[in-house]
Amino acid sequence: MNISNIFENGPDLEIDEIMTDSRKQGHNAIFFCIKGMVNDGHDFVSQAVNNGAICVVHSRELEEYQEGVTYLMVEDTMRALNEFAAIFYGSPSEKMKVYGVTGTNGKSTIAWVTRYMVNNFVKCGYVGTIGVVIDRDVYDSPLTTPDTVYLHKMFREMYDQGCRAVSMEVSSIGLEEHRVDTIDFDVVSFTNLTHDHLDYHGNFDNYYKAKKKLFTMVGSDKTAVINIDDPYGELLRKESNARVVTYALERAADYQAVDVQLFPDHTEFNILYKGEKYPVYTNLVARFNVYNLLNVLAVLHEDGYTFEQLIPLCRTIPQVLGRMENIVEGQNFTMLIDYAHTPDGFEKVFEYARAITKPNHRIIVVFGSAGARDARKRSELGRIADENCSVIILTSEDPRHEDPAQIAEAIRSGITRSACLFIKDRYFAIRQGIELAQEGDTVMVLGKGDEDYMDIEGKKEHWMGDQNAAHEILREIMEERGEENEA
Repeated sequence: MNISNIFENGPDLEIDEIMTDSRKQGHNAIFFCIKGMVNDGHDFVSQAVNNGAICVVHSRELEEYQEGVTYLMVEDTMRALNEFAAIFYGSPSEKMKVYGVTGTNGKSTIAWVTRYMVNNFVKCGYVGTIGVVIDRDVYDSPLTTPDTVYLHKMFREMYDQGCRAVSMEVSSIGLEEHRVDTIDFDVVSFTNLTHDHLDYHGNFDNYYKAKKKLFTMVGSDKTAVINIDDPYGELLRKESNARVVTYALERAADYQAVDVQLFPDHTEFNILYKGEKYPVYTNLVARFNVYNLLNVLAVLHEDGYTFEQLIPLCRTIPQVLGRMENIVEGQNFTMLIDYAHTPDGFEKVFEYARAITKPNHRIIVVFGSAGARDARKRSELGRIADENCSVIILTSEDPRHEDPAQIAEAIRSGITRSACLFIKDRYFAIRQGIELAQEGDTVMVLGKGDEDYMDIEGKKEHWMGDQNAAHEILREIMEERGEENEA
């Protein structure tokens, strides 16, 4: 790519790649001096040049200018990076339908189910917590919403592989750090706003303002689908630049779920739309998934798909990895894995657990809380678990540089009633929860879902995944019990 094709009055210089990390080796690269929370790229220009940068984009005067290197001074390097990355990769988001969803909870399920449904009509990619998905290939993504260079690169890869749509999760931090500024969204949606990421944003007002950016960066020719059962959704409804469409369960909305019936293995409800009822049967379970599915159906219906096309697809939605995943190995109790890690997420998964667990049977939960993240929610997680569970097993969950035992103590401060123990090793904590289970009980492992790593001392160490651990332990225990019965 020639710089003159992107920067007005830019030099005639061919660039092979974009560099934002001065430590990484590049070739004929353009280096953008991005200021982060800790480091400022302006301080590492020499290292970037030594590693292959032939052009440097900066927003303040540098201490040294090396001969043979092209320097471009701009007002805002992040804005320049966003614009450059989009054009460098051929502006792929403008050539595909892009669905973006934001909110505290539900993003992964909504983006995943949207991809599944759209794939029945056109090839659709996915970007989010699970990774970057193209067909059956899953590429690692270090963040729910990747940095702008990686994002445009993967969008281009999707387009080249035949995708004409993308469904993506958009995090508040991704919005705050301008990672999606040059993504051309077609339909954006909002799920809810509850306690999370307050260590980063400081307070709910800042958290809301970060989410709102997704709805003010799009124009009136785009569509915003908003949950107005959430008070922040009602506020967002008034402040969005896009054409607003609403959904809800508790109040009248453009798309309202009524006559909701919850079962252990499926859910039934009607969509009330323009005075007509459309019956939905889905294998998704729990009330919060009614909200998630209603979001998907509203988004795609607004995009031109008919209920006749969409509703039949609700019956057999593929398992959303690590989201209310039912683990079955022939045991006589229920075993569930879920990514829930916020107070609101806990409330919702325990609401479902209570609905499927018969009286006089127990709910047993295994969880922890992430280190170096919002510590204010820890006692609240403990309180919610205490209100709903008979047995609570606390364990490690991405402790980072913190002591898992101290994190557990902070959680324990909210526990006053339930039996509680701490087992540092997550595998053995899950095993203990399973071994304690009796017929009719419900065992839940919360917090990590299908993540295959554990963040310890700043390094991502391999973790087999909660679902794999549960399957393995259950098979071993069922085999042992079978041998005992034979004896």
